Amino acid sequence: MSTITGNSKKLILIIGATGAQGIAVINKLLAPGEDGSPSPYSVRALTRNPEHARAKDLASRGVEIAQGRFDDFKAVAAALQGVYGAFVNTDSFTVSEEKEVWSGIRIFELAKQAGVKHYVWSSLEYVSKLTNYNPEYRCLHYDGKGRVADFMQAQPSVVSDSGMTWSTITSGPYMDMLNIYTFGPIKRRADGTFVFATPVGKGHVPMIALSDFGHFARYTFDNRALTSGKDLKIGSDWVGWDYLVSTFIKVTGQKAEVVNQSLDDWFDNYEGVDQPVSNEGTGAEHVSWKTNFTGWWSMYRDDVIKRDWEWIRKVNPNGYTLETWMRANNYGEGSGQMLLKNIEDGHRVTLNQARIAQL
Repeated sequence: MSTITGNSKKLILIIGATGAQGIAVINKLLAPGEDGSPSPYSVRALTRNPEHARAKDLASRGVEIAQGRFDDFKAVAAALQGVYGAFVNTDSFTVSEEKEVWSGIRIFELAKQAGVKHYVWSSLEYVSKLTNYNPEYRCLHYDGKGRVADFMQAQPSVVSDSGMTWSTITSGPYMDMLNIYTFGPIKRRADGTFVFATPVGKGHVPMIALSDFGHFARYTFDNRALTSGKDLKIGSDWVGWDYLVSTFIKVTGQKAEVVNQSLDDWFDNYEGVDQPVSNEGTGAEHVSWKTNFTGWWSMYRDDVIKRDWEWIRKVNPNGYTLETWMRANNYGEGSGQMLLKNIEDGHRVTLNQARIAQL
């Protein structure tokens, strides 16, 4: 395994490298600077399966591949050797919430032991804490990451040649999820009308385009002192469903409408919603996909999550809005790509066709 010795580039370990987020981060880390100068970074990717098509694609781009799971701490410790920085995005849909929390804490400790200079944790809101532990908003894949970020807040963040700086990036749902039924149209009627079904009501989702996520990740590594000990709460646009559909109509010229549903009615659009939310087990609480995403939709329906859009636009002035993202991706023409690896690998709920026919 190579190190940064004799190499002027800063080596960054990406945990979660073959997921949607990891690929977006790698794309930005390897990209030239705004002035056209070569990137100051090189990348090492931790992956469970080096033979996966995504891992092979990264290797073809010069990314160093290290084999291992994020909960295999021996493999993680080896992958951390010699790196300047680490970007860590654990996958809560693979493992239980309990395992993700422990893994996040332990990887942080291993990074300090390895002499990592800048450690970046990909986080989500600790919604239970934010809502005084109201069970209505309980969402496992948010709380797990949020607890780890909470742990990090109690740790020193040191900007020096011998200390480790930490930063957290708190994001949210990908704008690219408009390419699947969660956010995108669930059907097209015989008259050509696209139907966007949602239980979000008058609430909003702070969607983040994957390329914008990559921008903020690189910004964090580029600005070690400025982002030391900071939680960067990011997004691309503040999306309510009336705004979503009006923008869709504006961009595509197609007919569309919102079908507002209760949570129970929305889940009835799918089959398999009672399966565990985690592929490898749900942990002590045995939480289903439906239960987890009931809390998820509820926090957006009630606008629990907020963002400082003035700060976001200042840091990423060329970031996407919903409209510019749709135009850049030829949205509505069937050319979109869904990057969620968990779905690509076959872990998904499916549409209830009889139910959808009624919408």
